[in-house]
Amino acid sequence: MRCSLRRSLTAALAASFLLLLLLLHGGTRQEQDPLEVELGGLAPGTVLQMLQPEGALRILRDTDDLSALHNISYNLLAGSLSPHKKFLTVGLASVRRPRGYYLPATLQSLFQQSTEEELQEMVVVVHLADADPGWNTRVALDIARKFAHHILLGRLLLIHAPQEFYPTLKGLKRNFNDPEERVKFRSKQNVDYAFLFAFAANLSSYYLMIEDDVWCAKSFLTAIHKALASREGSSWATLEFSKLGYIGKLYRSSELPRLARFLLLFYQEMPCDWLLTHFRLLLTQKDVIRFKPSLFQHMGLYSSFQGTINRLEDDEFQADALDLPDNPPAAFFTSMSIFENYEPLKAYGTAEGYFWGKDPAAGSVFSIVLQQPARVARVRVRTGSQERRGDVLRAGVLELGRQRRPDGRDCSAYTTVGTFEQGTLELRGLEKGVPGPVECLRIRVTRDQSEWLIIQSIDIWTVEGT
Repeated sequence: MRCSLRRSLTAALAASFLLLLLLLHGGTRQEQDPLEVELGGLAPGTVLQMLQPEGALRILRDTDDLSALHNISYNLLAGSLSPHKKFLTVGLASVRRPRGYYLPATLQSLFQQSTEEELQEMVVVVHLADADPGWNTRVALDIARKFAHHILLGRLLLIHAPQEFYPTLKGLKRNFNDPEERVKFRSKQNVDYAFLFAFAANLSSYYLMIEDDVWCAKSFLTAIHKALASREGSSWATLEFSKLGYIGKLYRSSELPRLARFLLLFYQEMPCDWLLTHFRLLLTQKDVIRFKPSLFQHMGLYSSFQGTINRLEDDEFQADALDLPDNPPAAFFTSMSIFENYEPLKAYGTAEGYFWGKDPAAGSVFSIVLQQPARVARVRVRTGSQERRGDVLRAGVLELGRQRRPDGRDCSAYTTVGTFEQGTLELRGLEKGVPGPVECLRIRVTRDQSEWLIIQSIDIWTVEGT
């Protein structure tokens, strides 16, 4: 049934008021596990009608260029479409997990870690994608109770794509020797995301993909603003704000229709994160562009597939996005032999990976030559990695330099400002002890070591003035 946008908005607003009445009616009851929510003696279908009054059951998105989606219509479980385009849509899909339930904590983090001004630029869309309509209903009711304020303000939408629109999930290809249940799970997940992308295509300028079990950095939206400003005028298909799975992947909303079609075309071929990589490459972005520190952290202990334990953690997550480094433009040089393609730039920029130097000896250096002199206030350097914890800087110092040489590869005068301890270094207030602007920064090895050296990240904060 095709509903006009005005009718959908009116009906959805009515749904929000009914939700509020429902909240007031049940406000004195003790909160229970959402999967065991008592529905006050009402059948699930009756409660669903309260969440979705007649006329708001289906919303047909403008999918003229999404022929592969067969004019899918969505159940709008809660919320209302804004007449104004936002800056950012945060999208996530959620299904029943055999163990664990993290969706409320994820939403709480999204809203609590954002200022009122940031919330006005954002809409969160949750695709409740379980095949059991009863589960979707119970979770929608639980989320509506806990986040009624954001639903009424149009900041949170709960949607469901009916199973009748899904392609077959039987007789799928057994690629990569995955068991049949795994293939079915990952294939359905691809379609879940495709329908979510299609729904969100016109809601905002940018779309951020996360999962339903993450923590967010404080003011992550402002950090994304800053990252986009740094890439202004450049070509990109995907920007990444986490090193894990489907978490923290940013797209232009104008690309979502193509991405949705792509996932549907190849839904049974491979997992979603692999398809997202192929999509990036097809849009001619060869290298991963990932901003550090990460803005999103995985928190779920139990996987949504068979409830297996999943201890994934992003070791580059930083809880305060407003504390992101400036990292002014610079050139990089080292006297150490570089292992394969682990170039110095990877310790500093948005390229994936880190610097890996062979056989560091006393006197070996890693130099950063700034394009423009700057007043450096703070420096943080981390060496080693989770996989190779032994490849840390055993003994070394940080030096700040002035009087850049004519060849632009070094400075003539250096001042030692700090010593590495257990492979890390963080110094603050440098602008108070170093007169004038800095032109070079240099990490110098002070003792031979048998292990190679990984420099995971170098972060520089500057202050205004000269």
